[in-house]
Formats: sequence, C-alpha cells, structure tokens
Amino acid sequence: MTMPTTGRRRDGQQPSRRGRAGMRGHPWLTLTTLSVGAMMVSLDGMIVTVAQPAMQSDLGTDLTGIQWVTNGYLLAVAALLITAGKMGDRFGHRRIFLIGVVGFTATSVAIGLSTQLGWVVALRVFQGAFGALMQPATLGLLRSAFPADRLNMPIAVRSAVIAASTAAGPVVGGLIVERADWSWVFFLNVPLGAVVLCLGAAVLRGGRADGATGRFDLVGTVVLAGALCSLVWGLTLVPDQGWSHPGTVVYLLVAAVLAGGFVWWQRRADDPLVPLRIFRSARFSVGVVTMTVMGFVMVGAPFVLVFYLQNVLGLTPARSGIQVLGLTLLMIVGAPPTAFWISRCGPRTPVVLGLTVTTVAMVALSRLDAGTGTLKMTLFFFVLGLGFSPIMIGGTKLVMSSAPVELAGVAGGMQQTAMQIGGSLGIASAGAIVASHAAAALPRHLAAADVTVPSGRAEEMVRAAAVGRPPELGVSGAAQDLLTRVSHAVFLEGMQYALLVTASVAAVGALAGLAAGPEKTAATTPEETTGRPLDETAARTPG
Repeated sequence: MTMPTTGRRRDGQQPSRRGRAGMRGHPWLTLTTLSVGAMMVSLDGMIVTVAQPAMQSDLGTDLTGIQWVTNGYLLAVAALLITAGKMGDRFGHRRIFLIGVVGFTATSVAIGLSTQLGWVVALRVFQGAFGALMQPATLGLLRSAFPADRLNMPIAVRSAVIAASTAAGPVVGGLIVERADWSWVFFLNVPLGAVVLCLGAAVLRGGRADGATGRFDLVGTVVLAGALCSLVWGLTLVPDQGWSHPGTVVYLLVAAVLAGGFVWWQRRADDPLVPLRIFRSARFSVGVVTMTVMGFVMVGAPFVLVFYLQNVLGLTPARSGIQVLGLTLLMIVGAPPTAFWISRCGPRTPVVLGLTVTTVAMVALSRLDAGTGTLKMTLFFFVLGLGFSPIMIGGTKLVMSSAPVELAGVAGGMQQTAMQIGGSLGIASAGAIVASHAAAALPRHLAAADVTVPSGRAEEMVRAAAVGRPPELGVSGAAQDLLTRVSHAVFLEGMQYALLVTASVAAVGALAGLAAGPEKTAATTPEETTGRPLDETAARTPG
C-alpha cells in the first residue's frame, strides 16, 4: 500500500503548518541567519580597509601591491555574483550559502596565517569567490521564505544590518589593529562563521526551485565573468589614468565586446545563465537601474568626501567616521518605516522620492567648503541617509519580487552586480572629474597667486591637489599656507563638479523610477501572486 505524500514540493520545501511551525524553514529564523551572514561579509570589507596600512607595513609592500588585497577580492565578487545566483537556483540556495560560509571562514583563517603578499592576494581572490556564493543566496533564501508581498520588512532588516556593519567596521577594525595584529581582522570571521554555519544547518531550507532544471551554462558563465572583470578593472584605472588612456580604453572595449557576445549567446543557449525574458518586466529593469544608481552615489560620493573630511578639514579617520555616522544611522532607523511605507503604497513612490531627496542632498554637499560648520555638514549627511533607505529597500523589492521564484538567485546576483558596477562607475567618474579639473585648474590658480612651479614638480603638485593636500616643496610659513589654500581651492572646485554629476545621476534615476508602473492598489499584485514578472503574467492572462 502506497502512503500518500504530505504536500512536499519538488523543491524540497514543505509549506504545511507543521513545517512552518518548526525550526527548519522558519521565516524569521531564516532572516536572522542570513542577516548574520550578511553582517560577516560587510563587516569584513570595512575592517580590511582600515587594516590595509598595517598590512602594507608588515608585508613590506608598496601602495600598488596592497591595493591588490582589495582589487583581487572585488574582481572575484564582480565576476561570480550572477553565476553564484544561478548556482543557487540550480543546486539549492541553502547548499550554496553554506559552502560559501565554510569557504569564506576557512580562507579568512588562511589569510590571517599568511606572511607573504602573494598568498594574501591569492587567498583574498578565493575569499571573494566564496563571498559571492553567499550574497545572492541570502536574497534567494529570503524570496523562498517570505511571500513576495511580505518581502519589505525582511529586506529592511537585512539593509539595516548591512548599514550597521558598515558603520561599525572602521571602529572595530581600528580597535583590532591598535590592540592586536592585522591578522585578527580575519580571525574575527571564525566565530561569526561558526554561528552562521550552525544556524544555517539547523534553520535554512532551500532546495532547488521548481523550474530550475537543465544544464549549467558554462559558456555564458565564462563570457560574463570575462566581461565583468574587464569592466571593473578598466574602471579602477580611470581615476589615475583617465578615460582616454589606452589601457583603460582596451579594457572597456573588451568588456563591451564580451557583453555583446554574452547577450548573443543568451538568446541562443538552451539553458541560459540569465534568461533575457526576466528583463521583460519593467519593474525588474527599473529595479536594476535603481540599484546601479544607488551604488554610484553610495560609493562614488564618499570616495571624494573622505578626502575633503581628512585633507581639507583635517579630521582624523575616526572623526571622519563619526562625522558621517548620521548617514548610516538614518539608514538603520529609517529601514522599518520604509518597509511599512512600501507595504502600503508599493516601491515606486518611495524609490522616486528617495532618489529625489538624494539629488537634493548631493547638491547641498557640493556647496561644502573649507569653512563649513559641523552642524550644517551633519544635516546634509542626515538628508542623504534619509534618501538611501527607500532606494535600497524599494530597489531590492522591485528586483526580487518581479523575478520568478526559480530565478530568485539570478535576480539576487543581478541586484548585487548592479550595485558593484554602479560603485565602480561612481569611483571612476568622481576620481576622473577631480583629477582632470586639478590638472586644468591648478596652473591657473598658481599663476593668479604668483607662484612659480619648480622644474619637474608639476605632476606631483597636480596629484596632491587632486586629493586636497598641499604639495611638499620644502617651504614653510606664509608660502606653505598659500600652497595649502590653492590646493584646497582646486580640490573643492573639482569636488563640487563631481558631486553635481552624482546628483545628476540620482535625478536621472528618479525619472527612470517613474517607469516602474502603477503603484500597488490591492493586497498583492499579479507578480507577487504568481512569482512571475508582471509583464509576463499579463501576457499569459486570456483576453
């Protein structure tokens, strides 16, 4: 006699009340586990940034060498995010997430034990690969644990945790480097990884989604990884070499050719890595654009402002972190109200208003000068943080709720990749604008101040002005004060242009957000009921 099944789905999940009541698959326990995992990755990134000077000294390398500690990690993450999301859809997000946790923790230990730069860089590449496995899986598991119309609060909690980790990273990293050794920056991941692994093994439920079948698209994976690596690496060259440098042009052209080849292949592959039908949903496409703009502003603006805070205002790194604490504080505090707001009216209005507020904040920040008071500057950062929460939560909601459940991992990878590319574009644009302005304006300012440039020192003076520092020419007293004023004036002009360009990008993003479609007028939208993109759902409705 054959016993009847109890409603177990082919993806291994049990929607029955008995399964929901237990520990395995509990939505809020799932959210807790994934939030700790997200905290581990984001905290690691910020702490490593603070530890780089100590690593540079201990490993006996130069600035270019130590930059590879970060660049190697970022290139691995950029290349593998979408592929990692597809792997989660294909083989199960729980499995991929736990593999990522084990690998991320193990490579952290290996990095902490390393004494040579080559090993540190190589292991950071592997750590980036395992980090890439974790990030889309967190969104994919959230999409499986919560109905699409209830994703707002989980996304808000995850965003708040990431914001809190970002704020705490410099403080924690500074204390570790000051009290112990840089290797403990990486050993910190051991207890965090153990907690995530134990919780994940006990709580997470995430088999392969229905419809996620077929062969793995190896050709698409290799071509996409090559395109993203070429793009990100080309963009890292822009601040130093400019957009027109042959090396920059070659990398960006290779990225464009490979991207075109990837699209061509995805149209013809039997089991594409990124089914292009996912972009038929206007809400999904707008969500990707929103996350790209978010990355552009969130990474590009601080890249310039940190030089303003430290080199123009003379703040210490710790004071600089405290000065921008209002930004992250507003992101943390604003996340739950934003989630309720999106639940009531849908994501379009919050995204558009958030980008509009961000535009205003960037215009205000562009007016900063050497005499700006702390209160005024703090207010500007508060306004910027006020705009970030609706963008982050609303953009993520547009991406994740508009994709079919079987493509939740791909959608999560797209969300993360969009922010990664946006951040690289933001740094490249801001750095290039400030550097090119310094090269053009510094001779004019020096001539107006009747300062003669010593032979062979012009390039050095431009580089110093591009980061707000006076050049070291061996002068003192009034002469040095004059060079400082000139350098600050040149930098502040360049910063103004860079922040106004960033404001323009945010404004364009606000206009694009209007294309997300009508706001939600009922408890759920067709896409949230079926798990299919809105446009596709409408296309399948008779009549």
